[in-house]
Amino acid sequence: MKPASPKDDASQLDLFGREAQSSLKPVYTAPVWSIPTSPTSNTPPPVSPYVAPPQTAVPVKPRAQTPPPSDQPPKRQLMVGDFVLEYSLRRSTRRSIGFMIDDEGLRVTAPKRISIAEIDNAIRTKQHWILSKLKERRERRAARLEKPPVEWIDGAQLPYLGADITLRLLVGGRNRSSYNPATRELSMVLVPGATETLLKERVKAWYQQEAKVLFEQRLDVFAERLGVRYHSFGLSSAGTRWGSCTVDRKIRLNWKLIHFSQPLIDYVIAHELSHILEMNHSAQFWNTVGLIYPEYEEAKNLLRKRAQELPVLFP
Repeated sequence: MKPASPKDDASQLDLFGREAQSSLKPVYTAPVWSIPTSPTSNTPPPVSPYVAPPQTAVPVKPRAQTPPPSDQPPKRQLMVGDFVLEYSLRRSTRRSIGFMIDDEGLRVTAPKRISIAEIDNAIRTKQHWILSKLKERRERRAARLEKPPVEWIDGAQLPYLGADITLRLLVGGRNRSSYNPATRELSMVLVPGATETLLKERVKAWYQQEAKVLFEQRLDVFAERLGVRYHSFGLSSAGTRWGSCTVDRKIRLNWKLIHFSQPLIDYVIAHELSHILEMNHSAQFWNTVGLIYPEYEEAKNLLRKRAQELPVLFP
């Protein structure tokens, strides 16, 4: 498959069909209540077709929220120094115990033959590394949550392939989207009365479609370089985990990678493909990554930095 490049999409596919430009109207970019009116005029101010007309709120009796049943096993607890450390345990066919830190905490993967006592001892041996990584993860998450969310208005700046693109809002007979790589503008045509929730859903769908096409193309490029074949590929929406590869060679990539530049996307793809040969993070694994992506160390650090700089799009 021919590799994709941000420069190759001059004829970007209109994902939701075409519509005569004459039927499109620009959306008011100022809130209705900020549009000045003449003090002597009885004519009400114009109402943005993008904003649904106000409705009278009807009191609703709140109902207790019942959390959906979880298919995840309960977390285990271990006293580590002065701390009670929680971790989730998953059994696998791997030969050694593996540790992963994400926004959910510590995840441990261990062979079925390893006892709980051995797993706890391994955690105590790595406790300084684990606790420091957990602290670092909490700080990064707090920093992300402190950032103000994006304002979903005409002219908003959205991250795409390592740079900003401009969101353009238009009103038409049906919802559709199109991207102009020359002007770096993403046009969202929405029906009158469309909500901000619908707008965000349409933008997310566009991001995910772009991610699916680009990621699959780059997977084929790097799989050929490494001389491996993956079984299947899908998108994920994990909080901060950028990719995964199973022993069955099933690869999942976080669609939010589409926010970053292509070299960072390529690093994650090279990383996950290397797991087909080395299902661990040993020295041999990193040597394998280096065969197809020599600058992996710089990319790994830059990915961490860029992730902290992302605006809050879909909280």
